[in-house]
Amino acid sequence: MRLVCLSGDVLTALSEGNLAAASSAAGLAFTGHFATESAIWLWRYRLDQLTADPQAAPWLVHAVVAEPENVVVGHAGFHGPPDHVGMVEIGYSVVPAHRRQGYARAILSELLRRADAEPAVRIVRATISPDNAASLATIAGHGFTEVGEQQDPRDGLEIIFERPANG
Repeated sequence: MRLVCLSGDVLTALSEGNLAAASSAAGLAFTGHFATESAIWLWRYRLDQLTADPQAAPWLVHAVVAEPENVVVGHAGFHGPPDHVGMVEIGYSVVPAHRRQGYARAILSELLRRADAEPAVRIVRATISPDNAASLATIAGHGFTEVGEQQDPRDGLEIIFERPANG
């Protein structure tokens, strides 16, 4: 599995729901999972972040590509670069057809490796709906501790988990 940083051109095409243009720009084949209403919202949001701070690109969104098949099985990244206290929040999604095959755990491991390697990162956060049993199971055993909850305007109630970075 490898993570491929999504450029502004790719995010623009995805934010317009243009899978053909996004696929051409990235050299990858994006499926309908990347053109849902919630995905398009995410692409627009990340594109706005990238436009405001081009240096944030390595922290934002990446396509998750299974190898050697070169198949896009999801997307992953952080909500942004480390904040003023050194916190980063992870985010990822696995294409439904590729779920329950170990990709979520592999993605989580790669995101944690990336965060742990960055000296500016002190805390890694994950926010998960209490109803999302799969994501709750995915983070188990990775050193996360429940530290509270929040009401996300888009996603509703979320449990906040954090772990110290090992960097």
